[in-house]
Amino acid sequence: MRMNFKVSFYLRSNYENKEGKSPVMLRVFLNGEMANFGSTKIFVDKTLWNNTGSRLRGRTTEALSVNAALDSISTTLNSIFHKFENDETLSLDKIRSYFVGKDREYTTFLPVFDKFNDDIRQRVGHTISQDSLQKYSVLRRHFGEFLSYKYACKDINLTELTPAVVQDFELYLSTVAGCSYNTSVKKMKMLKTITIYAQKRGYLLHDPFLNHRFHLEPVNRGFLTDEEILKIANKELGIQRLEQVRDMFIFSCFTGLAYIDVSNLTPDNIVTLDDKQWIMTKRQKTSVETNILLLDIPKCIIAKYSHKTYRDGKLFPILSNQKTNSYLKEIADLCGIKKNLTFHLAKHREIRKYQITNRLV
Repeated sequence: MRMNFKVSFYLRSNYENKEGKSPVMLRVFLNGEMANFGSTKIFVDKTLWNNTGSRLRGRTTEALSVNAALDSISTTLNSIFHKFENDETLSLDKIRSYFVGKDREYTTFLPVFDKFNDDIRQRVGHTISQDSLQKYSVLRRHFGEFLSYKYACKDINLTELTPAVVQDFELYLSTVAGCSYNTSVKKMKMLKTITIYAQKRGYLLHDPFLNHRFHLEPVNRGFLTDEEILKIANKELGIQRLEQVRDMFIFSCFTGLAYIDVSNLTPDNIVTLDDKQWIMTKRQKTSVETNILLLDIPKCIIAKYSHKTYRDGKLFPILSNQKTNSYLKEIADLCGIKKNLTFHLAKHREIRKYQITNRLV
């Protein structure tokens, strides 16, 4: 027998909150029977409510956000219905229980987030880098702080993770959290990865990123001239931590290796073939095998650090990426370089290898 199912919203116009707004209520129909599911926890100006369409009128930011949230609730309920429509025992009570999470493994979002992080933690060193895990851990902290700041709560029901919440979080990142535009976009993409993970496992029955678009602004990182490289390489620093960071930076300039790839090098990656020394490694970001002929300067840097044993058998004593970039800014100041010197900038340079003096050795 074909079942009839319908989701409806109406306004409780005889009640107003402190802001003078009325709650949007939820009503569900199944085969002619009706059940009130209570408040959606969405409040609107009743003068803007369209009773016929059961949505807010207009194209304002508020109207679009509220209507997207109502669409998300409707989509979730329809997904529940289609999941069980062949079940002869399907009832409004069963739909309600599943909707509020009584019959689901996960009912709120942060435990799903934690499960995602636990899953990728097991893949670190295989298909996931430690750096990626760290970024998701930071995102988890940001989202928890956002919930406390915006909604004064410690978690959020999966059914309440709507496009409106997604938009609020994006705004939070760029304002309260102080993230740049591109950093905010990257974090939002990561959040979408987690919601897709939740959808695939049946924890989340709707797409909170529905119609959400991502756009990264082009970034001109600039480059270092050969004169600037010379300044950095030849500068008397007199501080061990700065010299160490400078050496790793120059090593990257001459090998083209990223920070994480330099960090991962061990003596086993240095191979001699036909009286020539090579770096033979795999790029962490792309998993591509890379063979790099060692020039004189990187050879000197390797020799400089070969007399000690470093943590985990690494080739160099590497500091954290954050500290490395912080010290590079100190080095830039000491060298009179006005550019934003980061380890990534080592891959954007114009240098001639014969111009570097023996200051490094």
